[in-house]
Amino acid sequence: MLKDIPQRKVEDLAIAIMPPESGNPDDLWDVVLLNYHEYPILSVLVSVKAYGEVDGQPKKTATFRYFIEELGSMQEKLLEPIQPEVFELTNEYWVSFSLGNHLYDKKYIFVRGSIDPKNFTTIPFLNRKGVMIR
Repeated sequence: MLKDIPQRKVEDLAIAIMPPESGNPDDLWDVVLLNYHEYPILSVLVSVKAYGEVDGQPKKTATFRYFIEELGSMQEKLLEPIQPEVFELTNEYWVSFSLGNHLYDKKYIFVRGSIDPKNFTTIPFLNRKGVMIR
């Protein structure tokens, strides 16, 4: 039964969206997966989509999937470049991975308007500013 399956909390994993290093906010931004675990995570599958309304019309992007065989401890991986126009939508990153003998998954949701300089923080060990959900 579903109630018999333990629900393990995802900790020490983050998604960060950072402006381009060129300084031009109209260039593609970086979406990065960060592993803060003391161990590598394996078989990482990331499903990405964006959805919402623009000018009263429903909009959604295609769903993209990325696979990372292994992401080492205290490492980051560039998932995708993202166009600033998509910030008008809710951006969802659903991450599944294996750690030890267990499977984990978590959704990281950047709601409309959250990818904004007023919400920037310093991204640990990248020394860049951006929006991060941990």
